[in-house]
Amino acid sequence: MRRNLHFRLGLPLDRPLLRTSNALTFGAMEMRDRSSSKSSSLLRDVHKEIPSSGVSGGIMSLIDGSYEYYHYLHDGIDDNGWGCAYRSLQTIMSWYRLQQYSSINVPSHREIQQVLVEIGDKDPSFIGSREWIGAIELSFVLDKLLGASCKIINVRSGDELPEKCRELAIHFETQGTPVMIGGGVLAYTLLGVDYNEASGDCAFLILDPHYTGGDDLKKIVNGGWCAWKKSVDSKGRSFFLKDKFYNLLLPQRPNMV
Repeated sequence: MRRNLHFRLGLPLDRPLLRTSNALTFGAMEMRDRSSSKSSSLLRDVHKEIPSSGVSGGIMSLIDGSYEYYHYLHDGIDDNGWGCAYRSLQTIMSWYRLQQYSSINVPSHREIQQVLVEIGDKDPSFIGSREWIGAIELSFVLDKLLGASCKIINVRSGDELPEKCRELAIHFETQGTPVMIGGGVLAYTLLGVDYNEASGDCAFLILDPHYTGGDDLKKIVNGGWCAWKKSVDSKGRSFFLKDKFYNLLLPQRPNMV
């Protein structure tokens, strides 16, 4: 029925629009819904306030839709030093929720761990631990909780990441989902790339889950916690580590109404 209505109204046939979760609310009902929303205090779409990338003649390919910014110390959980991939996963999950592909709450660290134990990927002792997770574990959780498939790109060194800019640009243009980049002991959320195909110059729009402060948009932007990053900056400093391999998790957009 929804597909027929989408067709008759000229709406896209690959994303849910005519669902009760998209319904407009007014007045007292709207205030009630806002006050009961578990994630209403989280910052959304922080990348919209940041300066340009510095790539001359580049074409920007960005996330399509809204997300919430999850980072260290959210929800009273002290995950400083071990929870960056969990936070990246929570940001990705928020994208699926805000685009109405899912109505489940964004899972906590413990709930993520429970999923990995339930599917047999981890031993029961993993629940409540501070063990790191990576791109593979994130793909398992997305599949289990949302039925979302993922593509994974492997690179042997941080130096090779610029070579993946074209592939990442295609991802953002066709799928539009946030990407998790994991390498060594660090994980980041990627929201887009700015790529000049002729020169090869590129920059990565990084949302950094390692931020430990309050949800102050000005502080986050000025501190570079959401910013364009080049593989090697103007001072010769490498953002991605040369001696570490990286896995990139590219969640796929469900084709559904």
